Amino acid sequence: MAKAFVTGGSGFIGSHIVDYLREAGHEITVIDYHCKPHRSDVKYEDVDLLDFASVLEATKGAEHIFHIAAVSNVNYAYKYPVYCVDLNIKGTANVLEAARVNNAKRVYFASTVWVYNSSKAPEPITEDSPFYTPEAGHIYTSSKIAAEMLFHNYAQLYKLPFTIFRYGIPYGPRMREELLIPIFLKKAFNKEPLTITGEGEQYRNFIYVTDLAKAHVMAMSDKGANQVYNLEGPEKITIRRVAESIQNLFGKDKVQVQFLPARPGDFGGKTASNEKILRELGWKPTTSFEQGLSTTVDFFQAKWGVKGIA
Repeated sequence: MAKAFVTGGSGFIGSHIVDYLREAGHEITVIDYHCKPHRSDVKYEDVDLLDFASVLEATKGAEHIFHIAAVSNVNYAYKYPVYCVDLNIKGTANVLEAARVNNAKRVYFASTVWVYNSSKAPEPITEDSPFYTPEAGHIYTSSKIAAEMLFHNYAQLYKLPFTIFRYGIPYGPRMREELLIPIFLKKAFNKEPLTITGEGEQYRNFIYVTDLAKAHVMAMSDKGANQVYNLEGPEKITIRRVAESIQNLFGKDKVQVQFLPARPGDFGGKTASNEKILRELGWKPTTSFEQGLSTTVDFFQAKWGVKGIA
């Protein structure tokens, strides 16, 4: 059993990572700002990651630190670029420095496949594919690239081990309601049209959140040290297909789809390979999009008190 600390552990992805770490028998401390954990059998530290002294104090005794907290909503990052840079880069530096001072065994980082927006490598893109920074395209993307660089710096200069995960687009129960699928579901329940930016051909390899969470526990093995892993979903899902899948659930005569101008800096989609983490750790996603969407719909029906989708 290890002492595992999870920044952002009260959020969507972090809370599922907490569940799997707890199931594996680890002692958990959630670090989050004014947001308590969803379960009572974990410790909680109410900490602003931009306050280094508080981060240092809160992570005393940490063996494994899962750094999940970030500005992850790209629309929010676009609207508040300075705060995005502060939290995603300075906040990460504070976590790394606290881990170094407190002699943590390893720090794990939630990065994103958006970093491949700046890659000119052929697809499927691997973890070793180089970036072309002039085409990073978004403040959010650049903040994650910069944060990844800090992890390599701390490993090289201070011998602090790391594991970096480049997430596909997670979905599932407890999603933030400002994310695509809950936005579409709320519109559908309210009989409002589903709006798509551009032509809807931008795609994501959506990954069900429990598949993603399992990878974090598996990566705690020695094989996962100082590695970067893609965590992609099993297939390409266009934004148009997401809308049409929900439309099919509700009935085409009850839910309409509308198209809007493309969003600045949007990640059109590139295929990233999961081969490395399959080869080294034996991980692969097992939940199909249809299965995951059905469970997600059930979750929000219960949360919003909706009796049916017809």
